[in-house]
Amino acid sequence: MIALRPYQSEAVAAVYQYLRDHDDNPVVVIPTAGGKTALMSAICRDAVKQWNGRVLILAHVKELLEQTAGTLSRMTPNLDVGVYSAGLRRRDTEHKVIVAGIQSVYKRAGDLDSFDLILVDEAHLIPPEGDGMYRQFLADEKIINPNVRLIGLTATPFRMTSGSICGPDNLLNSICYQIGVKELIRDGFLCPLRTKSGVVRADTSGLHIRGGEFIADETERLMDQDDLVRAACAEIVEQTQDRQSVLIFAAGIQHGRHIVEIFQTVHGVECGFVTGDTPAAQRDILIGRFRRQLSKKLFGDNRPLKYLCNVNVLTTGFDAPNVDCVVLLRPTNSPGLFYQATGRGFRLCEGKTDCLVLDFGGNVMRHGPVDDLRITEPNKGNGEAPAKECPQCHAVIAAGYAICPDCGHEFPPPERQKHDPEASTEGILSGQETITEYPVLDVSYSVHVKRDADENTPRTMRVEYRIGWNKYISEWVCLEHTGYARAKAEEWWKRRSNDPAPHVIEDAIELAESGSLAQTKIVRVRHVAGEKYDRIIGHAFSEKPSAIVGGDQAGPEPRYQMAEDEIPF
Repeated sequence: MIALRPYQSEAVAAVYQYLRDHDDNPVVVIPTAGGKTALMSAICRDAVKQWNGRVLILAHVKELLEQTAGTLSRMTPNLDVGVYSAGLRRRDTEHKVIVAGIQSVYKRAGDLDSFDLILVDEAHLIPPEGDGMYRQFLADEKIINPNVRLIGLTATPFRMTSGSICGPDNLLNSICYQIGVKELIRDGFLCPLRTKSGVVRADTSGLHIRGGEFIADETERLMDQDDLVRAACAEIVEQTQDRQSVLIFAAGIQHGRHIVEIFQTVHGVECGFVTGDTPAAQRDILIGRFRRQLSKKLFGDNRPLKYLCNVNVLTTGFDAPNVDCVVLLRPTNSPGLFYQATGRGFRLCEGKTDCLVLDFGGNVMRHGPVDDLRITEPNKGNGEAPAKECPQCHAVIAAGYAICPDCGHEFPPPERQKHDPEASTEGILSGQETITEYPVLDVSYSVHVKRDADENTPRTMRVEYRIGWNKYISEWVCLEHTGYARAKAEEWWKRRSNDPAPHVIEDAIELAESGSLAQTKIVRVRHVAGEKYDRIIGHAFSEKPSAIVGGDQAGPEPRYQMAEDEIPF
């Protein structure tokens, strides 16, 4: 028996304690590649050897069954393990431990006889309500053994369509143990993930939602634009020159074929393609080459395959430790699917120091860092959000407005950009810092008063930079303050202008709009994954223009003495 890692031992102990203290069914939450099969091996060994029990392990796909049965046999070679799966052409029924496909057994509880424990791998696939296959099988098993207990194991204890998989009326009721991605990366059990520098977000505002996910054909049409596919493929090839195994997630079959074609015709690079309709033999060959597993056949194809594109296939349960780049060439509204896709890069492998995630679908921005996902209540509706934020005054207004009723800002007409031709910069793990340089497309100046401030509170000049389509970032210049804040404002002004720094915001705006300030060409922006706001940390300017006013400007004395530790930014 392979020795368990400390957190795996804690999880096993937590399961046993829960089963003693409760009469319902627990869930263990461990990240992808965190070693759930090792936990199952320990529980099976204890159940059989110590308590003379019998265990059923349920999974939903052939590959997961094969992996689980093989790992159990390696970890506990003396354990009596059988397999019941139509896809694998095995129907073992007498073994102490049976690994079974739910599709094969959900009507055959009587053939398998009594079990004491039922373990469900990838438990987030259990429907929380209704007479699904899992529910039907468990009901039949309870007739055979009323004391049978169900234990779920998953990395993502939620479903987009219904929220948490745990609940008093669900098959699984409470989480008994949970450990996060960040802890396992910190302790060296998972591979770190990182993102590249590039354009930040994709515009998917026109997509509609059905059953918790973006409608598939809309999504594919949105993503499958020739110029964008070409740009994305060019960036993938450029960014993965030092990567060995690149797993690509496409938005649909036509989109995937388009990607494969561009790789071949434009870049002269082979890219494999796997869908749910790919013949099993062809699929096994492609996956074997991608995993760099040598074929044992006389005329087997042993050429390594660096790029492998798939459509809704190689997510949950797919195990290829050598994956060191995951490419999301599709948006998803499901945090679970986002996690499962990026999780393909978590596994440790010799020669692999990290895994690069190239996100062309705005998924990190949508769901948050992979170790700190933003899980919200299921969205029951279709269509666009009912409100939007004005980038000029930040008022929240109805989505149908073309002009902001508060400040008069004109919204640009909707553009159907399908995905960024470059991947997102968003940190894939919380706390990761990304610094990106953006060309400045436009600058605007306005008076800003802190929310709920009294009439004596000094105002600031808000400087807003447009750095992309409908993308803005701001900074605040404290010209009407005193002390350190005023000193910083004077320094900000001096770097841009030969005119003296005004004391009144309206004067500063008038000078700025009259050409007193050097033109800002580039802003450097620092983003920390998981934090709400970005921060400007640097600028690049044109030459300072000649002075407009000259001499010292008189202005009213500031009306408020501000302490140095009260800087409003």
